[in-house]
Amino acid sequence: MFGNNPIRSPFKGDGSQLYIKHIFATLQGEGIYAGHPAIFIRLGGCNLACTFCDTEFEDYEAFSLSEILSKTLALSHNNRHLVVITGGEPFLQPIEKLCQMLLDNQFQVQIETNGTLYRPIPEAVDIICSPKNTGAGYFPIRPDLLSHITAFKFLISAHNKAYSDIAEVRQQGRIPVYVQPMDEYDAAKNQANLQLATALCMQYGYRLSLQIHKIAGIQ
Repeated sequence: MFGNNPIRSPFKGDGSQLYIKHIFATLQGEGIYAGHPAIFIRLGGCNLACTFCDTEFEDYEAFSLSEILSKTLALSHNNRHLVVITGGEPFLQPIEKLCQMLLDNQFQVQIETNGTLYRPIPEAVDIICSPKNTGAGYFPIRPDLLSHITAFKFLISAHNKAYSDIAEVRQQGRIPVYVQPMDEYDAAKNQANLQLATALCMQYGYRLSLQIHKIAGIQ
């Protein structure tokens, strides 16, 4: 959306239907499950408008939970048991029932969030938090979210000062940190971003995350 999306407030409802952009089979390209076959459930809407965001999430439709499960099950053949709930911002919507339904159907569930919102979802769900920077510092991570975070994923840019290093956002060394070079759609910039991300990993013991779905040419 490259910052052109409307900034949305949390959606109301009991979670029996959700606003969905797309449900599709792919490989998880980033973070702790990079390379794993996965089903992505991309939810609509976000509460931030990041200028570097390359994801379309505003053209969404309402789906019932039964419709979401049916589509997910239809894609779950060939040992595809990881479901990634992403967006937009997943915690913008009441996803508690969706998470429990997926767990009840023997799926492994991962959520990707910017860390500014939270809902009380099942403990078995992996939460990957990618903090975002206002230009004057990172948005604070919700205290009620912090104890549930499985890993942090920081974007790194050699050209955007807000993303040129990793600040302490209360991870306090106990939560794994992944460092991912920002895709700025420029080969020279992307190479510099990769070099900086690699250097940070080498210096501080972080883990390098590459967007392998883009390398493989899949969505």
